[in-house]
Amino acid sequence: MIRRHFIIVVALLVVGGCRKQDMAQQAKYEPLEPSGFFADGQSARPLVYGTVPRDGYTVGRQAVYASTSPLTAADVERGHKQFEIFCAPCHGRLGNGQGMIIQRGFPRPPSFYIDRLRNAPDSHFYDVISNGYGAMYSYNERVAPEDRVRIVAYVRALQLSTQQRQ
Repeated sequence: MIRRHFIIVVALLVVGGCRKQDMAQQAKYEPLEPSGFFADGQSARPLVYGTVPRDGYTVGRQAVYASTSPLTAADVERGHKQFEIFCAPCHGRLGNGQGMIIQRGFPRPPSFYIDRLRNAPDSHFYDVISNGYGAMYSYNERVAPEDRVRIVAYVRALQLSTQQRQ
């Protein structure tokens, strides 16, 4: 009799322990799943512009280019070294879009001497280094924010070095 009660108690504990966990069965949306709650029918909400700062420089998608102090010749030289490491393989050592990748069959990147890039604000270059653009991937994790500013300064120095390179 005691054995039978013991078996019943154990059976009840086993059956009671098999119920589904509340955390595993909570109400949630899968990525990109539609929702009837919001007027646009989407379950994922867009980020509110200006609320996701990255590296202290980015506000939303567009980078806020702000050098905290005037750049020195040493800063531009550091930008030159960083340019040689990260940019020259694609854009070429002169910034004319004739880097080694063209010889490997990759598409030619734009020259820094075209009017569109000569007239672009510094923040455009900083944003492209941070987030990528077109076929160029992001260097956000590879290039420190202060070095991005220095690379932009070096690109501007290249652009000022001649008005004729296209």
